Amino acid sequence: MNVLLIFNQLPFNKKKGEAKTITFIENQLKLNIMSLKYSITTADYMQWDDMTNLVRRLLYDEDYKMSLLIAIGCFWGLRISDILSLRWSQILNVDEFTIKEKKTDKLRTIRINAQLKRHITDCFKGIVPININAPVFISQKGTIYTVQRINVILKEIKAKYKLKVQNFSCHSLRKTFGRQVYNQNSENAELALVKLMELFNHSSVAITKRYLGLRQEEILQAYDSLSF
Repeated sequence: MNVLLIFNQLPFNKKKGEAKTITFIENQLKLNIMSLKYSITTADYMQWDDMTNLVRRLLYDEDYKMSLLIAIGCFWGLRISDILSLRWSQILNVDEFTIKEKKTDKLRTIRINAQLKRHITDCFKGIVPININAPVFISQKGTIYTVQRINVILKEIKAKYKLKVQNFSCHSLRKTFGRQVYNQNSENAELALVKLMELFNHSSVAITKRYLGLRQEEILQAYDSLSF
């Protein structure tokens, strides 16, 4: 973290200067430590075609909930806690909706493209929920899935469908979204990273690059650039 940057941002107050400065620094350090913590995960992203094929295969096998969860996670890049809080009334037959993120308390507007909109409708018909206000992801016990349970199910899906991704978890969906946005905007990669930094609520582009595994790839490419 750039300490000089912190001091350049310090609020100036002669009467309460020292205490306010210390509090400001502590808060900034906490935010950056949290961003760094969550940027380092063992989850791997999926290739986009592999993801869409998996979503179709799960739909064909009538595993509507997991087909929808993976599609939503990869198309919207939401945290799993926000995905599990969704209700049908928010996402069914709408072009966009606004969600308040649990972790940040920030509002985020999601636009639903036509293909995903049809997929949501297909899954709704397959799941047949109690009513439109019901949570989207309810287990057979009648309760909303936990993050831990979703991770177990994703590992089972990886084994059943022989997925190429090494570490498959909830984070994989969010990372798949990020990598696809980055790859589709490769001509203006820096702008894509800035957008993703804002979407992921990271404190810097460097953290976003590390989260998506781009920094590690850049380091490894240094070896490939050498020759006799």
